[in-house]
Amino acid sequence: MVKEVEVPQSKDNSELPLSGVRILAAEQMQALPYATQLLASFGAEVVKVEHPSRGDLGRSGLPSAIGIDGNPVGATFLRNNLYKKSIGLDLKSTDGQDIFRQLAKNFDVIAENYKPGTMEKFSLGYTDLRDTYPKIIYLSLSGFGNLVETPYKSWPAFAPVAEAMSGIYNFNRGADEPLKVSPVGALGDTGTGLFAVIGVLTALHRLKRFDKGSYIDISMFDSMVAFADIVPNYYSMGKDPRTPSLLINHGFKIAKGEIIIQIGREHQFEAFAIRIGKPDWVQAERFSTRAGWVENIQEIIDQFAAWAGDRELISVCEDLAAVGIAAAPVFEASDVVNDPHVKAREMLLPVETNGEHNVLTAGNPVRIDGIAKRAPTPPPSLGADTKSLLMSELELSETEYQDLLKRGVVG
Repeated sequence: MVKEVEVPQSKDNSELPLSGVRILAAEQMQALPYATQLLASFGAEVVKVEHPSRGDLGRSGLPSAIGIDGNPVGATFLRNNLYKKSIGLDLKSTDGQDIFRQLAKNFDVIAENYKPGTMEKFSLGYTDLRDTYPKIIYLSLSGFGNLVETPYKSWPAFAPVAEAMSGIYNFNRGADEPLKVSPVGALGDTGTGLFAVIGVLTALHRLKRFDKGSYIDISMFDSMVAFADIVPNYYSMGKDPRTPSLLINHGFKIAKGEIIIQIGREHQFEAFAIRIGKPDWVQAERFSTRAGWVENIQEIIDQFAAWAGDRELISVCEDLAAVGIAAAPVFEASDVVNDPHVKAREMLLPVETNGEHNVLTAGNPVRIDGIAKRAPTPPPSLGADTKSLLMSELELSETEYQDLLKRGVVG
C-alpha cells in the first residue's frame, strides 16, 4: 500500500493551493500522467485508474527499477506518478464502467488520454457524465484532439509523432543531416502536459466564477505546433526554417568540453570580440553584418577555442556573462545531477524504490513564495488503493468487493 500523504503547511499555515481538488484519471504513459503529477505536487488528490492486471503501459517500459512492491517498474512510470493513488479497474467491463461512473460524482476533474472515442465506447465520455454531473471538469488528451474533425483523429500518437509533424525536426537541419528522432526527450508529452495543466486550472477558475463545468480538449499535435511556433512563423515571412538564422547560435568546442553561445545583435558581437582579444573584428569588413558572422563562423570558433584554453566550462561562461554574452556549458547527465543550481532549486526528486538505483525525476519548476513543497510519495503499486477507496467511496461490502475481485473487474 502507498503510505498516506501528509500535506505540509507553509510558514503561514496555509494549505497547498490545490488541496481538496480531486482528480480521477484514466491515464497511461506520460503526457497526462505528467500533467496530473504537476497538479498533485500542488496538493490535488489524484486517483489513477489502471487495468487491473496490466496496469499503465509505462509500468512495463525500459529501463526499469524494482518498485516499492518488489516488481520491476519502467522509468516512464517512475518519473510521472509521484503523490498518486492507484485503483485497478477494468473499464471494458460493464461493472467496471458502472464503478467509474459512481466514483465520478465524488471528483472535481475526470481526466483521460485514451484514443478518441474510447471513453465514449465505454459510455464514460463527457456527454455521458455531463447530464448527471453538470459541473464536472472533463479533460481529454490525445494525439489530434476530439472536438474538431481531422484526418489524423484515429491515429495512435506518442511524443515523436506530434514532434515530427510540428516541423521542429527540420528546423536548422542541413540538407544532408540525418533525422534525429526525439532530440529533446519526450517534449511531445511534457509540453502537452503543461497545456493540460493550464486547461484544468482555467476550468477550475471558470467553475468558481460562473458555476459551470468544462470539457477540455488537448491535442499533442496542437501543443507541438505551439512549441515549434518559430517554424510556421519563419515560413510565413519568406524564410526557409531549415536554414540557420543570421546570428551566432552555435556550439563551441574547447579543451574541456562544449559550450553554446548566442549573439544576435551588433553590440553583443562587439563586446564578444573585445573580450576574446579580437577588437579588430569590430571594424573588419567580413564581420560587418550578421550574415558575415555566420559565413565566418569557423574562424570565430577557432579563435574562441584558443582564447578559452583549458579553462573549465563554467569559468569560460562566467567570463562571457560578465560582458553580457549569453553562453552555457553543454552538460552531461552527471553535470545536471550534481549542478549547484539544480540542487539549490530542488529540481530533482528522489523516487522511492526497492532497487539498487537512486532513481531521480524532475521536480515542479513552478515556485510560489509562501507555499511549501509537497513531500513526494512513491509511484503506487498497481491497484494499491482499490479496496480501501472503493469501500470508502462506494460503501462496498467485503462480499461485494471479493466478488468483483474474483471476476477480474477490480484488482
